[in-house]
Amino acid sequence: MKTQTVIVTGASSGIGFAIAKHFLERGDNVVINSSNAVKLQEAYFKLGAGDNLARLAGDVGNKATGIALADKAITQFGSLDILVNNAGLLDTRPFLEVDESYIDLFLRTNLKGTFFTSQAVIPQMLKQGDGSIVNIGTSMVTKSVAGINVSAAVSSKGAIHALTIQLAAEFGKFNIRTNVVAPGVIRTPMHQTEGKDTSDQNAGIHLLNRVGEVADVAEMVYLVAKSRFINGAIINVDGGLGAGHNI
Repeated sequence: MKTQTVIVTGASSGIGFAIAKHFLERGDNVVINSSNAVKLQEAYFKLGAGDNLARLAGDVGNKATGIALADKAITQFGSLDILVNNAGLLDTRPFLEVDESYIDLFLRTNLKGTFFTSQAVIPQMLKQGDGSIVNIGTSMVTKSVAGINVSAAVSSKGAIHALTIQLAAEFGKFNIRTNVVAPGVIRTPMHQTEGKDTSDQNAGIHLLNRVGEVADVAEMVYLVAKSRFINGAIINVDGGLGAGHNI
């Protein structure tokens, strides 16, 4: 399999970092991104700072960041084969307490970030006659859990699922595949409270009765990104959350 160039947004920690590491370990060129330049630099060195790794800090909610990422990939590595739209926010707040500024946080990073970064890379993929976009969604778009108040975050992720299917329809005939990998609860820094990992408190909502690990998601993202015949799919990596629940 030929070396490909991959952009991973939100790659300074958690799922994004694991995805970048997975591609690097298998010989691909990777451009990592984060809105936090300091954390991005730390991730860059943790990943080895090798010749097949580049970094670019910036908020993907700003359309210019996606354009800069595409330029970075093409200039440094000569191609742009895979985009993983991982950058995203998750937070809980009761629906009746959600105001405009709060929901805008999720629409900006989760939806606009995915939308405009995809828009930035597709022209190069069209030139190459090949490309793969993997968007990170959530299985909670179709399987809600009472007591987890994520209406704002899940609404923006639901829009990503819809966007994915539309892009699959618009660009599939040009051999550009667009898919969603939808995790359940994954052990990441996002699930920390006062410095303590609280992920395992949610183990029971998965049929496997455990939370996922970042490697579980990274493995699926790699598989989907490299597939030549998966397009418009919503693939749950959720320990069975989408299928049922424990009692």
